[in-house]
Amino acid sequence: MILLAYLAVGLLAGLIAGMLGLGGGVVIVPALALVFPLLGIPADMLMHLAIGTSLAVIVPTSMSSTYAHYRRGAVDVPLVRLLLPGLVVGAVLGGWLADKLPSALLSRVFGVFVVCVATQIFFNATAPGRRPLPGTSGLLTTGTVIGTMSTLLGIGGGSLTVPFLNYCRVDMRRAVATSSACGLVLGVVGAAVFLWAGRDHPGLPPGAVGYLYLPAFIGIAVASVLTAPLGARLAHSLPVVTLKRIFAVFLAMAGLRMLGVLHF
Repeated sequence: MILLAYLAVGLLAGLIAGMLGLGGGVVIVPALALVFPLLGIPADMLMHLAIGTSLAVIVPTSMSSTYAHYRRGAVDVPLVRLLLPGLVVGAVLGGWLADKLPSALLSRVFGVFVVCVATQIFFNATAPGRRPLPGTSGLLTTGTVIGTMSTLLGIGGGSLTVPFLNYCRVDMRRAVATSSACGLVLGVVGAAVFLWAGRDHPGLPPGAVGYLYLPAFIGIAVASVLTAPLGARLAHSLPVVTLKRIFAVFLAMAGLRMLGVLHF
């Protein structure tokens, strides 16, 4: 039953990663927060394991998604290069902060964050961009903020990257594709930080390497890699506004669940 849950989460995470550039963490973290207590994982490390595992899954998922988008010529490689230094610095900083914060606080931060993002996505689905992209220093700062928040919350970056790029007049499909590439960078750095941070934690469950739970990683990653290209195909063919609003509702429900407002 647990394996089926991992596979189901992976299928959905891969689809969302490819379609909306969200990395899949917005699905993976809440799902693992539900599954891990059933495995007897202690509450004090539950969210750290969920986030670390999510970041690790984002690596193969983003590779699959980015390749699918790249084949369609949608990845803005120069823009990724400009964001890259800030993303790396922010990912390290976010991983360090996550190791210092209690698991319950991380859950609340994640819940508030995704509800805010969902509201923004839903009500601004058709709004045009308001300003051009900032210069090099502005992109460095933006990358640092995105990297910090994404690694702290285990979400892969798309929840911030896509809205930011849309705000800066980047086409939605190009924003999704570029976000997927940024998510790959964040996943690699963030997962490495969480592996290192949790290496000596007492009481890690069997199957855990640092803050990475291998059984969940394998089950989710195998499925997500399969559906990420399908999500990318949908991003280039279906009405994006409708898809964004449907996902915004789902995302808000996930955030409210993390805050304890909804129980499912």
